[in-house]
Amino acid sequence: MAKILIVDDEKMIIEVLEAYLEREGYAIAKADNGVDALKMARSENPDLIILDLMLPDISGEEVCRLVRKESEVPILMLTAKSGEDDKINGIVMGADDYVTKPFSPREVVVRVQAILRRAKKSVEKSSKLQFKGGLSIDTGKKEVTINGELVNLTPIEYKLLTNMAENPGRVYSRMDLLEKIQDEGMFYEGYERSVDTHIKNLRKKIELDSRQPQFVVTVFGMGYKFGGIPNA
Repeated sequence: MAKILIVDDEKMIIEVLEAYLEREGYAIAKADNGVDALKMARSENPDLIILDLMLPDISGEEVCRLVRKESEVPILMLTAKSGEDDKINGIVMGADDYVTKPFSPREVVVRVQAILRRAKKSVEKSSKLQFKGGLSIDTGKKEVTINGELVNLTPIEYKLLTNMAENPGRVYSRMDLLEKIQDEGMFYEGYERSVDTHIKNLRKKIELDSRQPQFVVTVFGMGYKFGGIPNA
């Protein structure tokens, strides 16, 4: 049973959506402000978040940005803002879909079902990347292991590693890698050197000897490449 976290400061909206979604067999968690929403996004581990943008404490956009730093959980935004720029900003911020108030509860249910179907297909299509030296990346579970031991990577470290591992041997400049992780909301133009810090931390976690790395290799004067050798 999929769990949906509904975040809205209007009690009636929560009650209506809860009734419609429970009728479809979904479990429901609820929050009426941004602080509680962030706490529940971590504690409840929802399969999808329905997020109102107009919250009394933290804006929905900020909640979305903070959730995206930690999770790829699908987000359906609710808002009274109907302008094209508002919709584009919501998607850029990390939302998977966008519904404008007033809305039909049945439309929200259909959109929730569609988002969850896409998420399920994405997981089913995922693959496990395995390399000599014991490194394994499960892109479905978003887990990295070394010789079977789970490695605790930050979302940015995970994204850096998977982008390079999916294209072994390709040389990435710092700007290339910056663009790959830009949607984490933590980097801005001119801060390419910040990538070096995350690469250093990543190496400490996955390399047998971080001073002589075999997976994330420096290409002097150019950037980095993935040097892992796939298992036969």
